[in-house]
Amino acid sequence: MEYRNYGRTGIKVTPLCLGCMMFGGRTTKEDSADIIDRALNGGLNFLDTANAYSRGLSEEAVGAALARNGKRDRIILATKVFAPMDKEDPNMQGNSRRHIIQQCDASLKRLQTDYIDIYQIHRPMPEIAIDETLRALDDLVRAGKVRYIGTSTFASWQIMEGLWASKELGLNRFVSEQPPYNLLDRSIERELIPMAQTYGLALIPWSPLAGGFLTGKYRRGQEPPEGARLKKNPRTDKVLVDSAFDVLEGAEAIAKDKGCSVSQLALAWCAQQPGITSAIIGPRTMEQLEDNLKALDVDITEEDRKRIDEVIAPGESVSLYYTANWGPHPHRVL
Repeated sequence: MEYRNYGRTGIKVTPLCLGCMMFGGRTTKEDSADIIDRALNGGLNFLDTANAYSRGLSEEAVGAALARNGKRDRIILATKVFAPMDKEDPNMQGNSRRHIIQQCDASLKRLQTDYIDIYQIHRPMPEIAIDETLRALDDLVRAGKVRYIGTSTFASWQIMEGLWASKELGLNRFVSEQPPYNLLDRSIERELIPMAQTYGLALIPWSPLAGGFLTGKYRRGQEPPEGARLKKNPRTDKVLVDSAFDVLEGAEAIAKDKGCSVSQLALAWCAQQPGITSAIIGPRTMEQLEDNLKALDVDITEEDRKRIDEVIAPGESVSLYYTANWGPHPHRVL
């Protein structure tokens, strides 16, 4: 198994990360535990979840699975904070000190662990000063509850603001960013990837299969299959467009020539792109996991990259996933 440095931290992770969004929700706790066991036995050492996934049920499922298999200390465990955990309480959301510290303790309890390897801010919140967020995260690191801190779907300028504030105030800095990145949306190649490479941040893309679109289950001119993620989704009209099907059909032709599935091609391409540390897979079933794991055996050659660039050019997007233009920050002056 290949292991990669997690940015400038020195810890090692596998090229694929097991995303746990479906666990404890559409995927039962028992099936979730089996999928986690299979992923770890298949060589993966990196799991990513969030407190918001099924309102805590994903973290509970992950915690139960790790307690069952006894492999907590052998994996890198990541989770996130930001989304509302109580719709009636305005303080049970966001990136305030109060919410971050309260939810870290709640996540530790659900995950049945005394530390989180990578604690990530799930989305930026411009109305909260970045030093408010960073001071809370720094305290959690110093308390031993969190090892490293990261972001998810931040704009490049927001990450740089965080790095600057950490340097000015002597606080632990962000070590990773989790952006959307797939064959339908290569936007992060324009600025985010070069920034991450320059400042030593790990990049762990979410939705490398574009919410399941790049599995080939969706066909041009046909209704989405029953139970598919895009069957009833606000993004459906933005994803199921001719330009996206053009990319899918082009990728399918390349995958056929390589003797792999289109999903394996899409995952392998994402994981092997310059600057990418680990691509997050999000299987709902064991069958989906088995297909995803085979992407580890797919080698993306320079000829493959040239053909893919002809299907969708570097930095281009036919279906926007990366919407990290969150506007001006009202508290930028410290």
